[in-house]
Amino acid sequence: MAEVKKHSRFQTELDPAMVDRIKQLVLASQEIVITCHVSPDGDALGSSCALCMVLKSLGKKANVVTADCPPKSLYFLPGVRDIVAATRHTDRAHELLGAADLIFCLDYNDPKRIDRLSDAFMRSKARRVMMDHHLDPCLEADVAISKSEISSTSALLYLFLWQAGWTRYLNRSSAACIYTGMMTDTGNFSYNSNDPDLYLIIHDLLRKGIDKDNLYKLVMNTSTETRLRIMGYGQYKMQYIPDHKVAIILLNEDELREFDYTKGDTEGLVNTPLAIPEITYSVFMRQDSNDCVKVSMRSKESFPVNKICEEHFNGGGHINAAGGEFHGPISDALQLLLEIIPTYDKYL
Repeated sequence: MAEVKKHSRFQTELDPAMVDRIKQLVLASQEIVITCHVSPDGDALGSSCALCMVLKSLGKKANVVTADCPPKSLYFLPGVRDIVAATRHTDRAHELLGAADLIFCLDYNDPKRIDRLSDAFMRSKARRVMMDHHLDPCLEADVAISKSEISSTSALLYLFLWQAGWTRYLNRSSAACIYTGMMTDTGNFSYNSNDPDLYLIIHDLLRKGIDKDNLYKLVMNTSTETRLRIMGYGQYKMQYIPDHKVAIILLNEDELREFDYTKGDTEGLVNTPLAIPEITYSVFMRQDSNDCVKVSMRSKESFPVNKICEEHFNGGGHINAAGGEFHGPISDALQLLLEIIPTYDKYL
């Protein structure tokens, strides 16, 4: 009865058999690798770094391995500077994946989402544990906890740690990582954040000693000069189509070079048009290379931007937050977007 009472503290309860199986896999493993999606955001990095610290507290050899480098805006996160990024340390990243006896897959549910690591990941003989909150998982794992109703993987990780009895291994640093992941995936708790469990988790993290106000300042209210300039320019360029209640922001390669763009400089830009009451959804397109355009979408209420990303931009996500990519010049991506926009008016 005591165990049932403990689990009932949170509205969401994970399958106890899955929790126990993950605990067994961790305790039986020595070389553990934690992976997250390409172009890692606050949730991917927060959950990965937090789990890495917990595993080390359990006496395990643990490393976070990513396809590319974290954005500089998140370098303040504890553990981020210890991440092995394949773009800088290719051999080391492959070596760790090859030697691993357990691999955690956090904040992604498709091997394609780890980009240049996917081949080494698929060759690995290690057991796999997936924890993710995105729709339509297609990653084979020994244990898969997939909860699309949870706003972030960081919150999902906390629920696992709590149910496993491992929150005692969280310290101020790992708690800060979890809080950052929760905060960034909800826009500082301004969307997808009506789940009461979130605030119970925050209560617990505050008791671990996190400085919530400082984390907000570091994530939401700290910027470089180049970021401020490119964000302002992107907003100035915004196209608004009143008949379809959509805003579009495009940045091509020349513009990115002009503003000395670095990864993370446009984080959150897609959200800004939603401050206009008449706009229901926002689209941001960034030309990352000659043949690849990164697409981000955000929306209000029940407008399903995930459908647009899934059906036309090789991506997906949640109803109000989704992303994808387009292979080709940004002008072609815009043309496609303008052609399909009217077909989604039925959701307005």
